[in-house]
Amino acid sequence: QAQLVESGGGLVQAGGSLRLSCAVSGRTFSMYTKGWFRQAPGKEREFVAAINWSGFSTYYADSVKGRFTISRDNAKNTVYLQMNSLKPEDTAVYYCAADVKATTAWGLPSVGIQYWGKGTLVTVSS
Repeated sequence: QAQLVESGGGLVQAGGSLRLSCAVSGRTFSMYTKGWFRQAPGKEREFVAAINWSGFSTYYADSVKGRFTISRDNAKNTVYLQMNSLKPEDTAVYYCAADVKATTAWGLPSVGIQYWGKGTLVTVSS
């Protein structure tokens, strides 16, 4: 059974930083694209960032480009999301995900992603 477990969420002031981690277990995901989505209260879930299996291809939503950085460590089966210059509008539950789709496909509307974590809450205060 595949399992994706997020950690690192919490409360931070605007302008601050957080690093989210996602540990993957239960099967080999080293060849999968991994990424992050988020869902703010009362809004639909939206794409944040994705990284391909090698780590050489990354893709970001325009709203986080230049502020967030996604990375992965295949030896540890872990993917990270470094979030800097956080804004109140970044407040959301952040979900880790894994799928074979290319990174650019992750930003398409209604994209079907195969594996999901349960999410970690990030709250940015003004």
